[in-house]
Amino acid sequence: MQIGMIGLGDMGKLYAKAFAKAGYKVVGCDMPANRQRLEDELNPLGITLMDDGKDVARISDLVIYSVEADKLAQVVAEYGPVTKYGAIVAGQTSVKHPEIALFEKHLPADARIVTFHAMHGPGFEVKGQKLILIPHRTDKQGYEEMLALFKAVDSDIVEMKDYHEHDQIVADTQAVTHVGFESMGTAWKAAGFFPWENASYVGGIDNVKILTTLRIFSYKAHVYAGLAILNPYARQQVRQYAMSESELFKLMIQEEETDFRQRLYKARDFVFHESRKPIMLNDAVMREFSLSDNAHKQKPNSHLSILSMVDAWYHLGVNPYDNLICQTPPFRLRLGIAEYLFKNEELLEESIETALYDKTIRGDDLEFHSAVREWSAIIGYGDMEGYKKHFNDVQSFFTGRLEEGNRQSAELIKRLMTS
Repeated sequence: MQIGMIGLGDMGKLYAKAFAKAGYKVVGCDMPANRQRLEDELNPLGITLMDDGKDVARISDLVIYSVEADKLAQVVAEYGPVTKYGAIVAGQTSVKHPEIALFEKHLPADARIVTFHAMHGPGFEVKGQKLILIPHRTDKQGYEEMLALFKAVDSDIVEMKDYHEHDQIVADTQAVTHVGFESMGTAWKAAGFFPWENASYVGGIDNVKILTTLRIFSYKAHVYAGLAILNPYARQQVRQYAMSESELFKLMIQEEETDFRQRLYKARDFVFHESRKPIMLNDAVMREFSLSDNAHKQKPNSHLSILSMVDAWYHLGVNPYDNLICQTPPFRLRLGIAEYLFKNEELLEESIETALYDKTIRGDDLEFHSAVREWSAIIGYGDMEGYKKHFNDVQSFFTGRLEEGNRQSAELIKRLMTS
């Protein structure tokens, strides 16, 4: 099977290399300005660069579109109609509703559609990483060929029945997860401080929050914008997250302790039922990965971002443990720290007391509240350019620490997964 990659950015290039290493013949194309650089990098691996996507689509048994979500319509419209007879076509976008619609519109009727979603970023090797395989319009042979391909590159394959199931789970594991961490970063920028320099953000859970936030902001805005805005299930879930945060924040500032506790206990009992297999993050490992030198000055934290997520899961009727089949490292860490907080009676009590009565953290919680509202509004309006601008503004605030945060978070993920 000859594989054609239309788009050789970070993820396209990563998989092109993996396929070539596994013995497949690989051709590809990208923007003309990138041609020489990509040839220097990929030709020694046996990967052939072609002039454009039409050349790739005409000769490839499998065509993989690996382009930005907001450019996919233009690219598929141009190259899709010349797809080789009977070829398999797939896409690497993280939201499948618009991708499938474009494939159905522009591909020949004989083209088979078996798409996929790699649940990791370009900073990870393909081997051992979770990958979702999704049949749409295919015969048994086409699906088995795709299954064999990803087995050959040692992907951790999860087979899903259709793209609807995929997008619904991804709305939780990626879109809402990212909004939570993006809101933290936005709040810290608005407050004008780096969290590792503030005593309220020192400790195991906060180390995870900080490093995961830096990890997210170290990548490209268009990836997260597409996940949030193009996924039809994401808006509903982001809206509930914003509603949960707002209602909890109102109870906090009114010091309605009874209602606040009852609401959180209901959410805890639903999400962290004893029958659920725990993640069990290692506290010693979490504490080890810190950007701060002020561990001895640690102050209590309300952890409003985590309280809001668990409350949202409860009101959506979502069991996040079921969604681990589509897990990403940030989602697993987020569920892990939520579990760590809610199953530790002493820590949960400290969080509740701090949220209700500690005025020294109230200003930070107000900034977080405003940030969640901002992100929810941008996603609700479907404002792709506004999302990118907002993301890039916050990214620039953390520029000096993104590389270190990404490196430490990768090591943190590795250690926590094996501890």
